[in-house]
Parts: sequence; structure tokens; C-alpha cells
Amino acid sequence: MVVTPENILFISSVLLILSIVASKTAGKAGIPILLLFLGIGILAGSEGLGGIYFDDPNLTQFLGITALTYILFSGGLDTKWESIKPVLGPGLTLSTLGVLLTALSVGLFVHAISSFSLLEGLLMGAIVSSTDAAAVFGILRAKSIGLKGNLRPMLELESGSNDPMAYFLTIGLTSILAIDNFTFSDLIPVFFMQMAIGGAGGYLLGRAIVLTINRINLEYEGLYPVFMLGLVAMLYAVIDFAGGNGFLGVYVAALAIGNGKMVHKKSLIKFFDGVAWLMQIVMFITLGLLVFPSQVLPVIGLGALVSLFLIFVARPLGVFISLAFFKYKIRDKLFISWVGLRGAVPIVFATFPLIAGIEKSNIIFNIVFFIVLTSVALQATTLSLMAKWLSLAVPDGLKRRSLLDLELSEDFKNALVEVDLPEDSEIDGKKIWELDFPKTSLIVLINRNEKFITPNGLTELKGGDKLLIMMNTESEENKVKATLGV
Repeated sequence: MVVTPENILFISSVLLILSIVASKTAGKAGIPILLLFLGIGILAGSEGLGGIYFDDPNLTQFLGITALTYILFSGGLDTKWESIKPVLGPGLTLSTLGVLLTALSVGLFVHAISSFSLLEGLLMGAIVSSTDAAAVFGILRAKSIGLKGNLRPMLELESGSNDPMAYFLTIGLTSILAIDNFTFSDLIPVFFMQMAIGGAGGYLLGRAIVLTINRINLEYEGLYPVFMLGLVAMLYAVIDFAGGNGFLGVYVAALAIGNGKMVHKKSLIKFFDGVAWLMQIVMFITLGLLVFPSQVLPVIGLGALVSLFLIFVARPLGVFISLAFFKYKIRDKLFISWVGLRGAVPIVFATFPLIAGIEKSNIIFNIVFFIVLTSVALQATTLSLMAKWLSLAVPDGLKRRSLLDLELSEDFKNALVEVDLPEDSEIDGKKIWELDFPKTSLIVLINRNEKFITPNGLTELKGGDKLLIMMNTESEENKVKATLGV
């Protein structure tokens, strides 16, 4: 096929649409969406039905880092500080000590059973040491299963914060193998510098972004998501240039932004949720295209041994040691161990030694790909069963939707308008029935200090209230705002 812009657009759109349509069926069947996206990429590749030849690890790495940046940002943006605060200790311990223990144990095992040197084994361990909880919650939502206690926020925190540690270990070990006279002792100051700059820089830049969004007052509301897209990319780049860990910086900044008071926050969260899905699809399909199944087949034996060791020994070992000083029951630790899915991130990290020209890097890449496939196929498909077997599952059938999320037909003539009352509002203390409201206008919801009130005529309005008002016409909107003094 001749490479033209039209052909590229056509093939890209077909793969994207096929992935989205197929994910609906896969979700209902309990098939991990990650596995589906990777499968579509493999089928479209040079050794699949599509016959698309793709062998560019540099482009794959760039797309992977870009995708991971926005995925982490979206995850942090929608994470409430109140939910992760109680699990901050165990979550961060898992994402640091747990990752380190997993990398060490896998590295020693690979070195013991194969011709890999100790450093090469540790590099493989570092690459597969981080988890992908996004796939976990996709399966749990598909099966309408929740988790008891604080397991869910703790797993969310771990998944969002363990990639920086795995990234650091991967880059560090790749540097030791590729650069002469570079040793483990050189990594220690780099580690503390990266984490300190990443964490502090992410928080400060996150707060600065909140102030910027609140004060910039763009002419068109649709520009806010576009502006934020640019800010996120700049955020990663600035922290990386400063010597910090860009992934950690992006996640911490997203937490600061998501838990701050910011205009258009709900619409931005929705927008970045869509961006994160797009990035996941692009990343998984690209990784699927990069893999040559014929090169994976020769390493299936070693890959299976490493995968089983990772699932049944390394991950549980890391979890039980990391959580030894926290009050978690055995069944909680067993489930957390089983949740240690390996997603697309290890495959992206496996491109670093590939690009650096490390000996056996191609074998490492193919083994990592096989480990990801087996991890997702075995663990993701049995998550709901494991949660039920350990008596940790609770019904999660209630789907909460914001009133503004309702899809209204084109024939719907009313409008839902959000109005913010000033802190020094003239109607502070007045009851709703005392206001000169049009008869066809109705205050349907009040947001007061993040608590929602269903109002009636006797409800008193307070300065700072956010009102959701249903009304008929634009002229009516002007009268309502005049009545409210806004």
C-alpha cells in the first residue's frame, strides 16, 4: 500500500473505531479491554491480517510517554484527596518499596534460571515492576463489583504513583548497562533529586495552573480544555528539564488541580477522561503493531516461568512485606497481590533498553510483552471471582450521574444554568419564596461548600452558593440573574 495522508487517516480511523466498538462487547464478556486493544494491534501488524509493517521503537516510546502523561493526569485529576488520605502510607509504600522488592526478586529469579546477567535480570524486573490498575477497575465496573473498605482508593493511589519508581529503576539500570563507569552509587542522589523535584514541582505547578485557569478568562469556553492540554505537556517537560521525575510531577499536579477550586473543573475532568481513553487505545494498538509474534514464540518458555513467578511469588512478596506494618487482613493482602496486573507501561519501558542498544534488549522486549499478555489474561479475567472468593466484593450497581450528564432530546426547550452567588450577595439569608422568580424558573439544586441541597420554598440562600436553575428562555435567564444580583 502506498503511504499517503489519506491512507494513514483511513487506517487510523478504522483501528480506532474498531477498538471502541469491540470494547463494548469485550466489556460485557469480561474480556480485558487492554488485551483487546493489543490484539487489534497485533492483527493489524506485519504478521497479522492487516500487514502493516511497523518497527519504530523511538516513535513507540514517544507515543507511550505522551499517552502515559495524559493517563496519569486524568487519573490524578479525578482522585479525591479525602479518599486517598487514609491510605497514603500503605499506598506510597507499595509504590516504592513494593516496586523495588518486585524488581529485585524478579531480577534474581531471571538471573538464576537463564543466561541473563544479574544486571540484565534486574533490568527486566524493573521493567515489569509497576502495575496497571486501570484494567482492574474496568473489569470490576463491567461486573458491577465494588470493594470493601479502603482497598479501591489504595489501589488507585498505588497505580498512579508506582510508575515513577519503575521508570527510575528502568532508566538507571539501562544507564549502568550502556554507560561505562556508571554505578549503583550514582543512582542514589539522582533518585532523591528526581522524586523531590517531581513531587514539589508538581504540586507548585499544579497550584499555579489552578490560579491561571481561574484568572485567564478566555473568550471561548471550548478553549479551556485545549489550554489545559498544552499546560500538561509543558508541565511534564519543565519538570523533566529541571531534573525531576515527569510522571510523578504530572500525577501530583493533577491531584493539586483536581482538589483545588477551579472554574470548568467538571468539564475538564470529563474531557481528560476521554483523552485518557484515546491515549490508551493509541498506546496499546501501537505496542501491538510493534510486536512480531514470530519473535515472541521462542521465548514463551522463559516468559511463562517469569510470569508465573511474578504473579505468585514476586508480587505477593512485595505486598506482604510492604504492608507488614499496616493493619490489613490476609485476605486484603491476597487480593492486592492478585491485582498486580501488568499493562502497557512495562512494554513502553522495554523500549528504553531497545533504543539504547543493550545486549539482549530484543529478547527482554518480547519476554515483557508475553508477561503482560499472560498477566492480563490470567489475572484480569479472574478478578471478580477472586474478590467474591475472598469476601471483599460488594454490590456496585448504583450508577450516579450528575443532572448535567443527562442526555436531553433536541425537542427539550428548557435550559439548565449554573449561577454562582457572590460571597457578599444581597440576597444572603433570603428564602427562595421571597425572590421575584419567573413562574417557569426553578432552582433544582444548591451546591453549598461541596454539599448538595435539594431546595424548597423555605430554603435560605447563602453567599457563595452555586445554584442549578431550570428555565425556559434567554430573556428569562436575564431576569433570574437580575433577581439574584449576578
